[in-house]
Amino acid sequence: METRRDERIHKLTQALKHTDKLHLKDAAQLLGVSEMTIRRDLSECASTVLLLGGYIVSDPKHHVGHYFISDQHGQNAARKQRLAQVAAGLIAENDTVFFDCGTTVPYIIDALPDSLSFTAVCCAMNTFLALKEKPACNVILSGGEFHADNALFTPIGAHSILDDLCPTLAFISAAGIDKDQGATCYNINELAMKHHAMRRARQRILIADSSKYGKVLPARIGELRRFDMLVSDSAPDEALAASMAQQQLALHLPGA
Repeated sequence: METRRDERIHKLTQALKHTDKLHLKDAAQLLGVSEMTIRRDLSECASTVLLLGGYIVSDPKHHVGHYFISDQHGQNAARKQRLAQVAAGLIAENDTVFFDCGTTVPYIIDALPDSLSFTAVCCAMNTFLALKEKPACNVILSGGEFHADNALFTPIGAHSILDDLCPTLAFISAAGIDKDQGATCYNINELAMKHHAMRRARQRILIADSSKYGKVLPARIGELRRFDMLVSDSAPDEALAASMAQQQLALHLPGA
């Protein structure tokens, strides 16, 4: 028997066939319930829709892929929040900052004060939705082909918005940090934007929580020496720490 929760989720699913997203407030008005009711509906168990950065979006799991951003969002949340506080402290007034894709980056954005005036460049839907909530932020979204599994836009053609910008900082997220293979991620389609941002930015900040230490994923971002700093929540083991020191990669931790 279909419950009231099932009915509400079905209505949201139908509504999202006509738009890419619904603001939480609009969804509440559509269903005639409170925003808290919708939050509770979507947190209780898996459904065809999910909440990202204050918006209701379709769950991309129906697309074929090996990495789903919706699966990763809540994993290692405490670690991500700790490193996010550190990373957010690196951003100064009037900086131009490239924010990578991945689930750690929105935690950094959430940690920024609403009063901070800066320009943000991004290439992922979840990052864009988080940045939209910062009233003093000027947001630039790099468009192109949309990839549902990692919520990423990749440019079509030779020109990229980064060709016209000089970021102060580039936050590059990684799913693996290894002493031999360096920084890696799940999807090859992420590499072009990561590499372009690294070339354009004055400072390249690698972002990875400590659960990523020792892991190697299919797509290689680059050697650790290509980054100026690693921001994480705790120190790596002795072997990885030694490799980082040899490659002159500084480590920035909470309380350090």
